Amino acid sequence: MTKKHLGKVHIYTGDGKGKTTAALGLALRAVGRGYKVVVIQFMKKQETGELMALEKLGPNLEIHQFGREEFVTTEEASEDDKKLADKGLKFAQQVMAEQKPDILILDEINMATHFKLLSIETVNKFIDQWRGKGTEIILTGQKAHRDLRERADLVTEMKKVKHYFDENIEAREGIEY
Repeated sequence: MTKKHLGKVHIYTGDGKGKTTAALGLALRAVGRGYKVVVIQFMKKQETGELMALEKLGPNLEIHQFGREEFVTTEEASEDDKKLADKGLKFAQQVMAEQKPDILILDEINMATHFKLLSIETVNKFIDQWRGKGTEIILTGQKAHRDLRERADLVTEMKKVKHYFDENIEAREGIEY
């Protein structure tokens, strides 16, 4: 197994469903090949189906959450949310320096920059420091900043065509969380 090809930056963004799901699908594929994967979730701290499943995949996959249990919106973003996001990015820095994973997923980091919980400059600096150094970096979340899109090697935009949320159907266990 050769990993010398790793080091690209991916962005999964857009208003459609499937950004985190795509990143976790990549994680599943990578773990199947023996790669070490670390998932850092920003703005999340819920018991989700993916969290429960990922914990069962053993030592090649870790997941860490840096958020609060409540869903964060722009109006509700607080200093505590900023501190949690900052703690998450500092943790990502530590993971890269100490563990050097094959895949690093920064789930919902695009929304963390959009809500100004993290500055775009700080995230750009992180990417510039680690890109091309043997770790594939995946950034997920709606509203990926233009600077991040330009730095990325791959940008996929999920486009909502139709969604049952528009019919006031709530998030469902096992499907959305």
